[in-house]
Amino acid sequence: MISCRGSVKRSIAIIGEYTPTFPPHISTSAAIEHSRSASGVDVDGIWVSTEEIDKTLFERFSGIWVAPGSPYKNMDQALWAIRYARENGVACFGTCGGFQHMIIEYARNVLGFKEAGHAEYDPYASNLFISQLACSLAGREMELTFSSGSRVAEIYGGISATEQYYCNFGVNPDHVSLLKSGSLKITGSDSEGEIRVIELPGHPFFLGTLFVPQTRSTAEQPHPLVTAFVRAVNGTRYEVGAA
Repeated sequence: MISCRGSVKRSIAIIGEYTPTFPPHISTSAAIEHSRSASGVDVDGIWVSTEEIDKTLFERFSGIWVAPGSPYKNMDQALWAIRYARENGVACFGTCGGFQHMIIEYARNVLGFKEAGHAEYDPYASNLFISQLACSLAGREMELTFSSGSRVAEIYGGISATEQYYCNFGVNPDHVSLLKSGSLKITGSDSEGEIRVIELPGHPFFLGTLFVPQTRSTAEQPHPLVTAFVRAVNGTRYEVGAA
């Protein structure tokens, strides 16, 4: 495994096309600061456009947060960053569009579906792993159920939560059985049974959510998922109930 730590400053590359008026983007930067301040972990977040991703990314950053707000300007470079993080034990967190691209990367490079597609880029692709939702989740809150014993349940300290969404795309129901066939685990679903959380057991932190936990983070109550991610970037384990 190639280490990106050592003397490298512990910074998070927030991968996406930053839009200062988009609430999930504002919340992403703020949530990192909330968790950083509350936990005393010296980690910051720096936005990196997918157009600017290159082979030096992991020399400069200790973890990646694949952000909402797709389509990305360079999908292939975003997928390369996710693959590198997955294969090299680098902390990787994906929310909303980030979750969707984690699914695409896994389908292409682990399950072998090289043409695995995303409907936001090509709605007529022959092998859509991410399709448009029949009912948009943008602006909705929904209750979630987590798998007992999963990383996400450990972080929340329970097997249920209510979270917010900003998305119009999700996992294609036709490919759920394929996703379940590999090492990536589906560990969270909503009241309708749809996939909302994925994680990779044995990895320091490789977790994606279709919801946007950062929008519920505050300085007084940092979101536990963000805190767990920040601690993973810093190389320290998150303890249930920790600030």
